[in-house]
Amino acid sequence: MAKTQITWNGHASITIRQNDVNILVDPWIQGNPACTSCLEDISQADCVCVTHGHIDHLGDALQIVKMIQAPLVSSPEIALYAHRHGLPYKGELSLPLNIGGSWETEKFCITMVNALHTSDVMGKEWKEQGLAMTGSGAVGYIISFPAGPVVYCAGDTGVFGDMAIIRQLYGPTISILPIGGKFNMGYREGAYAASLLESNFILPIHHGAFPDQPLDIEKLTQHTSVRAPRSTVVDWKAGDTFEYVYQGESFQIINQAQ
Repeated sequence: MAKTQITWNGHASITIRQNDVNILVDPWIQGNPACTSCLEDISQADCVCVTHGHIDHLGDALQIVKMIQAPLVSSPEIALYAHRHGLPYKGELSLPLNIGGSWETEKFCITMVNALHTSDVMGKEWKEQGLAMTGSGAVGYIISFPAGPVVYCAGDTGVFGDMAIIRQLYGPTISILPIGGKFNMGYREGAYAASLLESNFILPIHHGAFPDQPLDIEKLTQHTSVRAPRSTVVDWKAGDTFEYVYQGESFQIINQAQ
């Protein structure tokens, strides 16, 4: 049986592990008020996925890619921005994709899917001069393993009808959805997204790090139970790890933050 661990590093940063596979998604570590780890704790990854250029998602991705020599998976525009900062476009550490495109290895497959969200690139220039570079919106990722499960990392998005296409094409077992109610979905939209996706588990993220981005987990659970009764909303906290055994359909939350 395949055991998959998904750690919520706070806000929108996620680490997905299965056996010796380690995938980072939107690794915002430095300056993330909900993250308890530091860059020095990251020593290995098979890839670093970035959904879009906002500072709380691009985060420390380029520094981590250079530090541990893990390839960057991103849109072409993020990859071009990385090229300006020392990661040659389509080089060994650059794997640009576009909507519907995939990168497949023997151990996992990553497919880029649509997201409904605006974004320029808030990188070094933003941090130092308050300048955002031209971007191209946002994306999500389907991360699938040969022995299961299929994980949908939505990145930042509102709910959109083509989530039904994501269900039909990829059948995500686990959907990681941004539900903070200000820059992405609220609990109503999150529950509706769950009804379109029909995943076994909904892992809400992108809330709790800032006072203006809360989540009423009880309301999300209640609305989801009506709209998507087969989906379980996971009540977890930043720092928690969702551990899932695929064939047994069992899960537990470990390393729960106090």
